Amino acid sequence: MSPAISNFAYLVGSVMFILALKRLSHPRTAVRGNLIGALGMLFAIIVTIKIAIDDPDIAGTGYWLIGIGLFVGSVIGALFAIRVPMTGMPQMVGLLNGFGGGASFFVAAAELVSKTNEPNWAAQADIRFFMGATFVAGLIGMLTLLGSLVAAGKLQDIKWVPNGDILPMQRVVNGLTFLLCVFAVVFAVYDPTKYWLFVPLTVLAAALGVMVTCPIGGADMPVVICLLNSYSGMAAAATGFVTQNDGLIIAGSLVGSSGIILCMIMCKAMNRSLTNVLFGKLGTSQSAGKGDDIYAGKIKAASAEEIAMLFDSARRVVIVPGYGLAVSQAQHAVRDLAGTLEAKGVEVEYGIHPVAGRMPGHMNVLLAEANIPYEKVREMDDINSTFEQTDVAIVIGANDVVNPAARTDPKSPIAGMPILDVDKARTVVVVKRSLSPGFAGIPNPLFAADNTLMYFADGKKAILDLVAAIKAG
Repeated sequence: MSPAISNFAYLVGSVMFILALKRLSHPRTAVRGNLIGALGMLFAIIVTIKIAIDDPDIAGTGYWLIGIGLFVGSVIGALFAIRVPMTGMPQMVGLLNGFGGGASFFVAAAELVSKTNEPNWAAQADIRFFMGATFVAGLIGMLTLLGSLVAAGKLQDIKWVPNGDILPMQRVVNGLTFLLCVFAVVFAVYDPTKYWLFVPLTVLAAALGVMVTCPIGGADMPVVICLLNSYSGMAAAATGFVTQNDGLIIAGSLVGSSGIILCMIMCKAMNRSLTNVLFGKLGTSQSAGKGDDIYAGKIKAASAEEIAMLFDSARRVVIVPGYGLAVSQAQHAVRDLAGTLEAKGVEVEYGIHPVAGRMPGHMNVLLAEANIPYEKVREMDDINSTFEQTDVAIVIGANDVVNPAARTDPKSPIAGMPILDVDKARTVVVVKRSLSPGFAGIPNPLFAADNTLMYFADGKKAILDLVAAIKAG
């Protein structure tokens, strides 16, 4: 295959990626967008295999290794897609980011070994560019791999994964480590014979990946997942320059740029600084108060029958889904509840926080799965002003995204994060198994508010019982 034809084929694949990103921006077109993106990737893989077949340096064992790699990768991807539940999607995205970074690192390392075995390699005209691209791919790739593994472990609640600062003055250590990494890259470009610097660079990048991710906690983790996604794209683009593969450069650039744009949007939505995200300085302040101090003697539990009576006079209800709804798979029961209320003349809408469910779009996908009309699903900025006119706000499995401490307690780890103002509704019903804290690990004063009723039960069972109670009443 000539370079002109392969480049044109990669361009077609890139256009498909762009169309996929465009369609992924709305739930109504997201499924088709996902399919277009997958087809674009399949197209790019086929072109790359054809280029490998035509490469005179690949033969015999090389073909077998490519085939084994494709088979193993396909099996792992298929198993992930089939077996990982919706509640595990954030962790899976974290792992896939790590796989992307790791792949970029190992390709860069292999190319470095291959290059330094060529005769007179240090005198080649493009050696400084090669060294720069290789070291950058290695740096970002290893940082992404270790950072993503830590992020996925924290999302999975693996106990041995470090949480919080692991060194004194860690922000200073992070900065010094980053400067040492930059020094290794610059010095390797200045003197390519110091290619051995790739080894200490790898160690420093791995340490940096762990140190910038460990302190991140609570509701800030989705921002870090987006940032690591962007890093994996940047590593892939750098690897594209190493291997001189135009398709990898374009695809990596698209992932890197779209990831950083999404990260900036989420930082704005959560009132966070992108600089703090880059240097691992999020959600590290001390917890604000203990649960016993906030909840003691103030919690009002209610049954399905008692809550059903609220809807006899209600005219407007807002349902706020959270991670607990995904865990209990209550989306279809929620649709039935909305249908029952609408049959009584009640207006029902859904309020979605940008990071509800630990990753952007998680709740939108769940509600779309239950065929809930898109026009009834409203974003936080759009629905917040309506809570004062809402008779009943039903919070199902959400915690940090409705915690008023974000507005009222400047010492809270989530201080300044915009929330859904459900506490301004006339009555708030919180469906939850217990008073356990959310992912931020802090108590929620909403549960003890005067206008809040706690409905302790599994999300799906609670809603089904509530529907039955409304119909019986």
